[in-house]
Amino acid sequence: MGHYQKSQEISPETRDEALAVANATQRPGQTREQTRLIAQGIEKGIAQYKKQQKVKARELDKRLKSVRQQAQRGNSENDEHDSEAQPQVIYKFARLPWMLLLLSWLGGGVVIYLLL
Repeated sequence: MGHYQKSQEISPETRDEALAVANATQRPGQTREQTRLIAQGIEKGIAQYKKQQKVKARELDKRLKSVRQQAQRGNSENDEHDSEAQPQVIYKFARLPWMLLLLSWLGGGVVIYLLL
């Protein structure tokens, strides 16, 4: 098994992004060292935010998995009890597209009649 590191290495993209934000918010008279320290703080904030989002995503995945499993269990129980019950498909007749088609044909016919 792989070795788990508690403190993961910060990606170069995150470092670049943090440095860009630090440089963008740089005050007049601010030294490079101060800007570097601000960039490090931003890096840590971004890393912490990403960790929180990963935790939330894992929790959501767990919930979705449990809901799917419950739904499958419920479906298998319903299939056993209600094998005769089939979902009813209802077709709705959409009038608007047909009306528009009819109007376009009639309009084209009128235009051709007027041009001749």
